[in-house]
Amino acid sequence: MEPKILIHTLARTVLTLCLLGASPNSWAVETFTATTGADKPAKGKKPKQAKAPKVPTDKGSAENKPERDKRLMRECRGRPNAGACEGYAS
Repeated sequence: MEPKILIHTLARTVLTLCLLGASPNSWAVETFTATTGADKPAKGKKPKQAKAPKVPTDKGSAENKPERDKRLMRECRGRPNAGACEGYAS
């Protein structure tokens, strides 16, 4: 290899390693602010926090108790009084 190409390649490698080795912390913006005792809120008062909205729950096709009772009375007619039909069979 020619000396110029070797020097160019070596310089490029050193520059790349320097850039990769630079700490990302040095690129970050300083956002931390220290608080003193005077800056803290009083013990009795807490800052208001917004409540998250309630997510509506989908009850799906589940039946309620009266619907279930009607269905079991209808389906369990004439069956043995056992299992799901206990108390509904006649």
